[in-house]
Amino acid sequence: QVQLVESGGGLVQDGGSLRLSCAGPRSAFSILDMGWYRQAPGKQRELVAHIARDWNTYYADSVKGRFTISRDNAKSTVYLQMNNLNPEDTAVYYCNAKQTLFRNDYSPGPYWGQGTQVTVSS
Repeated sequence: QVQLVESGGGLVQDGGSLRLSCAGPRSAFSILDMGWYRQAPGKQRELVAHIARDWNTYYADSVKGRFTISRDNAKSTVYLQMNNLNPEDTAVYYCNAKQTLFRNDYSPGPYWGQGTQVTVSS
């Protein structure tokens, strides 16, 4: 089993920054591909950023250049640094994990955190 716990969400003004954290399993974390997804009201859940076990990263076009995903395998934690936030970034952000045999596999895995709310005021 893989349990994921997100933290770091909150209310921020337009142009502000937040850093989200996702605490994963203490063992075998380094073999997992990790991702951040978000779901805004009335919208489908979408991939925001992905960091693979080999540290390869992917970003949605809407956040590229503003968000940075990183991981600390020693702490079994994935981070999402979000800069220059705008109201369109308002959503519940979810951490996701999977084991995959493939490289460049950006589909979601079976493990999800509970989500953390990010609200950006205009």
